[in-house]
Amino acid sequence: MTGRHGAPPDPDAPAPPPDGGRSGPRTGGALRAARPRTPGRGVPLPLLAPALLGLAFLLVPLLALLLRAPWRSLPEQLTSPEVWQALRLSLVCATAATALSLLVGVPLAWLLARTDFPGRGLVRALVTLPLVLPPVVGGVALLLALGRNGVVGRWLDAWFGVSLPFTTAGVVLAETFVALPFLVISVEGTLRAADPRYEEAAATLGASRFTAFRRVTLPLIAPGVAAGAVLAWARALGEFGATITFAGNFPGRTQTMPLAVYLALQNDPAAAIALSLVLLAVSVAVLAGLRDRWMRTA
Repeated sequence: MTGRHGAPPDPDAPAPPPDGGRSGPRTGGALRAARPRTPGRGVPLPLLAPALLGLAFLLVPLLALLLRAPWRSLPEQLTSPEVWQALRLSLVCATAATALSLLVGVPLAWLLARTDFPGRGLVRALVTLPLVLPPVVGGVALLLALGRNGVVGRWLDAWFGVSLPFTTAGVVLAETFVALPFLVISVEGTLRAADPRYEEAAATLGASRFTAFRRVTLPLIAPGVAAGAVLAWARALGEFGATITFAGNFPGRTQTMPLAVYLALQNDPAAAIALSLVLLAVSVAVLAGLRDRWMRTA
């Protein structure tokens, strides 16, 4: 076999590339780009140091709580009448606040996600306002609105003889005020991600909008509703500022777990630590229950 010009091929010449040399030589940059990157390699020290400092800032107080916990006397602390009373009241009020949030929050989320009306952006901003509003300010606002001399409370007292401040119902309302936005945001996001064509298909089959919502949309968004309900319940369980401002701190009637922690810290630090451990355990359980939703992209 001879070459193109009749000369025999050089046996020592390098073999041509598979593509005939059309692609040209691969540069070092192309080789580096083709090499898979290992996560965590080459982290700059100016970023790593403050990141570790921030992690320590978050974890050390929790670790101190676990180290200083009275583990031997913990069962006795948690079974004392005062602690059990606060635990029971907190669980009942947080559950009632979550149920009330579901009752009004799911329709509100549907309104924000599925309808277009003037001022929708302003309404959404007002709905999320309790997320950034100091809880004490929320309690003052509730007192001015639903107090005995409040804008609405005076009529409730005059017409029905209902006084909400400094009652267990007041605790439920205060917790609902701060927990409702968590539910609305979660459900609204789920509704926006859901395909509205299922509702349209149900409407073409003769279903009303409410029937389509009840039979089609609600089962479709059930995971988002459940996640929002868990977040709302956890937020209601840990509420302090709005509760103490609007409902007070009366044992057996309005003294929830956070209020009991605050009071016990002055007289019985061991009981305060025990209650704090319960709240910590609830928070960890909430995070564990929502791990699949929050860590789906990890």
